[in-house]
Amino acid sequence: MTQETKFDPTQHRMVETKWFEDFKMGERFVLPSRTMTDGVFAAFQAASGDNHPVHYDVEYCRARGMPHMLAHGFQILAQTCGGAGLFAYYVEDSLKGFIEQSSRFLGMVFVGDTVYPALEVIELVPNRTTGVLTLRVTVHNQRGELVMDGLQKYLLKKRPVAA
Repeated sequence: MTQETKFDPTQHRMVETKWFEDFKMGERFVLPSRTMTDGVFAAFQAASGDNHPVHYDVEYCRARGMPHMLAHGFQILAQTCGGAGLFAYYVEDSLKGFIEQSSRFLGMVFVGDTVYPALEVIELVPNRTTGVLTLRVTVHNQRGELVMDGLQKYLLKKRPVAA
């Protein structure tokens, strides 16, 4: 019989922490794909309070030549949330804040479309004890079309100096 060591919940981690200086240009973080179902649309409507019929009335959309309800840009932007993938786990201890976001909406997303979000390191600006990590965010649809791109900036701590 072996002697069991005491469990330490701080060591129960999916990945090792990455500090600012551990990130590399071009490093990618793929987020899970998601099919934009009626349920996703309803959840977004409940969270946002947006009640324009282009997002929630299929017959209104069809009367205007669209195949189904059109996703709100913020609904697509929400798919780039770093917490949906491993990125958030890498920065559990190094993240000081999510400090900036911008986006461009380049194509329409309708009910039934599947989106494929990804994050890519495109800039690393060091400070004394922190650094700003800039990610390019992209969302493609099932046809390979880029429907959204933008930037996210995070303030990360540098690796702590050993005592």
